[in-house]
Amino acid sequence: MKEQSKIKRYQRIYEQIKQLIEATDNPASRMATINAVLHHKFTDFYWTGFYELVKGDLLVSAYQGPVACLKLKKDTGVCWAGINRKETVVVPNVHEFPGHIACSSATNSEIVVPVFNKENEVVAVLDIDSKEFNTFDEADKRELEKIVTLIYA
Repeated sequence: MKEQSKIKRYQRIYEQIKQLIEATDNPASRMATINAVLHHKFTDFYWTGFYELVKGDLLVSAYQGPVACLKLKKDTGVCWAGINRKETVVVPNVHEFPGHIACSSATNSEIVVPVFNKENEVVAVLDIDSKEFNTFDEADKRELEKIVTLIYA
């Protein structure tokens, strides 16, 4: 997908999500809606979901796709990297990422976007996997970061 058309698609999706989530300020409901919209609007998104920090553990939350790992080993893998670095992590080839947690052998690329609450603490990550290599780029990073800010807006 050309970058300009991808950005326009994200902008339309952002507006759609923004309208849909106005019904509630519940973060879990907002995460579920974001998952559903993203997962069904992008054909390359094989697994789309959130992992939430609960008492120091990283546990699966709302998601779309095949069964996920329920709890991710602390400080291991892409999701924990996003939390520990407090920044989005784009992985073109997960097989080259040290400590990658393979919840599905079908995953080849991944993006993890930290979710910050109103106190600016990381409370979750949006994790999106693709069966294709090199699926995610700077446009995905920027636009997904914008979308996750809606959770606690």
